[in-house]
Amino acid sequence: MGTLKDRLNDDLHTAMKARDDLSTGTLRMALAAVRNAEVAGREARALSDDEVLAVLAKESKKRREAATAFADAGRSEQAAKELSEGEVIDRYLPKQLSAEEISETVAEALAAGGFTGKAQMGPAMKAAQAAIAGRAEGGRVAAEVRKQLGV
Repeated sequence: MGTLKDRLNDDLHTAMKARDDLSTGTLRMALAAVRNAEVAGREARALSDDEVLAVLAKESKKRREAATAFADAGRSEQAAKELSEGEVIDRYLPKQLSAEEISETVAEALAAGGFTGKAQMGPAMKAAQAAIAGRAEGGRVAAEVRKQLGV
């Protein structure tokens, strides 16, 4: 199997042949974001699959936030479009953890590192994020770490 970027390109071509406008547009946007990340910095480089996943997670989060903003502004049609685009991107992301799974994983990471107080919030977050490994949003993980550390 090729890289995730290759899979995105292949799925884009399939969507174009099937005349699936939603998938075509969304995959084009996702690939553009990946290409922008590749050329960011001093010199262009190819992204690893983990870095491509990070870009896709960021794009998915943008879609959710935009959908919420459109819904709050009473623009339900645009909000539905953003949610649909987010669903297309989510196909490429690992399955997100439930609240219970996040709680268990964070508890294990905190116990393994011996983190107990709010003074250790930074190292505790680093350990928790490493244990979660992109399967949950950082805000949800941070909230759980704060809760378990009593901050």
